[in-house]
Amino acid sequence: MKLIVGLGNPGRKYRETRHNIGFAVADELARRGGVAFDAAPADGLIARVRTLGPEGTLLLKPLTMMNASGFAVSEIARYFRIALDDIFVIADDVNLPLGRLRARPSGSAGGHNGFRSIVEQLGTAGFARLRVGIGRGDPRRDLADYVLAGFDDEERPVVAETVGRAADAGELFVAEGIERVMNRFNGPDAADDRDEGRGTGD
Repeated sequence: MKLIVGLGNPGRKYRETRHNIGFAVADELARRGGVAFDAAPADGLIARVRTLGPEGTLLLKPLTMMNASGFAVSEIARYFRIALDDIFVIADDVNLPLGRLRARPSGSAGGHNGFRSIVEQLGTAGFARLRVGIGRGDPRRDLADYVLAGFDDEERPVVAETVGRAADAGELFVAEGIERVMNRFNGPDAADDRDEGRGTGD
C-alpha cells in the first residue's frame, strides 16, 4: 500500500494559504477518488482511495502544525506497515517558481520544517517527495508572513493547474514509482534533479 502525505497547517486560519498547497493536492486526490477524509489512528485526517493502486492508497493530512508533521506520518506508516519506499510527501517550496514541480527520491529537509519533522520521526531522509513551487514573492517581505498568506487573484489559475499536475504526479508515483515522476514532472533539467536527489542536497 502507498501513502501520499499532503503537508499544511490545520484550521480555518490557514486554509488556502501558500504553505497549505500540500493539503490542496491531497484534497484533489481525494476528490478524484470519490472519498472523504476521516479521523486517523494518529493526529491527522486520512482517506483511502481503493481505486488507486492494486492495494489502494492512503492519503494523509497531518493535523499538527507543519513543524510536527512527522509524528502523524511515522505513526500512520507503522500502523499500516507501509514501507519507506511507498511514502510520497507533497509540500510547498519558496525556492521554486510558482507552478514548478520537483520530485526526488530522497534528500535533506532543505529548510522546510515539515520535511525536517518527518526526517526526525522516521529517522531517515530516504522517502520520496514532491516540492511544489509557490515562489518567494517580494524579498523584502517577511518569509513567514508570505507563506502564511493566501494566493493573489492573478496567481489562482496557475495554482489550480499546479495542484492538478501535482495530483497527477501522486497518481503516477503509485502506478510507476518516483523515477517516472521525476522524468515527467521535473522539467528540462530532470536529469540534474535525479543526480542531486541521490545525494544529500534538497
